Amino acid sequence: MKSSKYVEDLLKKNETELNEELVAAKKELFNLRFQNATNQLDNTSRIKDVRKNIARIQTVISAKKN
Repeated sequence: MKSSKYVEDLLKKNETELNEELVAAKKELFNLRFQNATNQLDNTSRIKDVRKNIARIQTVISAKKN
């Protein structure tokens, strides 16, 4: 599965790298939403994928804090 490989990569990163990845994903989500609002987005399923990736990143961050 693609998502399990993504989670494995996240688990190898430290907290600073995870926070940077989270910021980048949130920026991408904002840009996708903006494109969707202006009818420039072709692949609307990308929004769902990015939202799930943000949740994965946040889960890994919270797991590493404990």
